[in-house]
Amino acid sequence: MASKGAWWTDIKTAFAFLTRLPVRLPGSPPPLAEAAWAFPLVGLPVGLTGGLVLLLFAWIGLHPLACALLALAAQAWLTGALHEDGLADVADGFGGGADRTAKLHIMRDSRIGTFGVLALVFSVGLRAAALAGYLGLGVAVFALVAAGAASRGVLPMVMFVLPAVRDGGLSKNAGTPKAGDAVAALIIGWALGVAVLVPVLGFEAAAGIWFSSMAAAAFVAWLAKRRIGGQTGDVLGACQQAAEITMLLAVGVVA
Repeated sequence: MASKGAWWTDIKTAFAFLTRLPVRLPGSPPPLAEAAWAFPLVGLPVGLTGGLVLLLFAWIGLHPLACALLALAAQAWLTGALHEDGLADVADGFGGGADRTAKLHIMRDSRIGTFGVLALVFSVGLRAAALAGYLGLGVAVFALVAAGAASRGVLPMVMFVLPAVRDGGLSKNAGTPKAGDAVAALIIGWALGVAVLVPVLGFEAAAGIWFSSMAAAAFVAWLAKRRIGGQTGDVLGACQQAAEITMLLAVGVVA
């Protein structure tokens, strides 16, 4: 079992990679794959930040849709829009590339195309519409926190199951998590995502919502395996977005 100091270093490494917070790391931080188990923990403050921003602007009296968009903007700022960028690149690559080589080339291009723009519009639009349509502000806050944790908890499993398809790049340099760390991240994401939703939706509904979000991420991973033979950092971002969007929509259906 890792020491308390090693766990804390892993958590800081996860925060340094998945957010733009000024986290100080040791001179030789562990490979990102070793810190993958802590990914879902990052989702808690990201989701809570969005929830607090939503509550603040709701208290001021803004329209629910405006509150939702500002909450999502706060989350995007905190994460540097890391996952949204991945979603856009995957949409451009998978939508515009004729073969595997072309898809990977497009995904590496820093410019954004039509498919990427539409993916971002739909991502933000669906999440904002779901949040604005909830019956209570408390449900929205709980949903943001739960989705933040659960959607990041699935990423290490995707990294473990699918090979990195580039010789270099973010995903290749991150390494492959150990099976135990990938499972731990999935369990932590499940525990946090379900536990946060139980007070407002009950256990059965919360567990079903988590399962639906994991199915969405699994579909994106399956599609990546078919289209490019594995995963990249962009694919991981797209998996996170698929899981988060699905979870927020599912909460809207149940709540």
